[in-house]
Amino acid sequence: QVQLVESGGGLVQAGGSLRVSCAASGRTFSTYAMGWFRQAPGKEREFVAAITRSGSNTNYADSVKGRFTISRDNAKNTVYLQMNNLKPEDTAVYYCAASRNLFGLNFPSTYDYWGQGTQVTVSS
Repeated sequence: QVQLVESGGGLVQAGGSLRVSCAASGRTFSTYAMGWFRQAPGKEREFVAAITRSGSNTNYADSVKGRFTISRDNAKNTVYLQMNNLKPEDTAVYYCAASRNLFGLNFPSTYDYWGQGTQVTVSS
């Protein structure tokens, strides 16, 4: 069992930056690939970014590529999402998730555990 707790969300102006974090419980964090998803009101949950167990490989949605960076610190059981040059369309609840799988990390169904989410609001 893995428990995930997101933090760091908030209100930021367009063009600004924000870093959200996700702390995981347990001693098996490094055995999970991690992902970030987001869900805006009235929309489906969408993939944002993913990182492999060691952190050696990352993947991003086209909409955030070049602006967002996912990283992890296995010693701290934490995964991060650094968000730069934020746009109003980035406004959503951001969720982190953990997966035992190696592939398909851009699909929500791949993930085994989810956090409760943190709100990110970007004003224009």
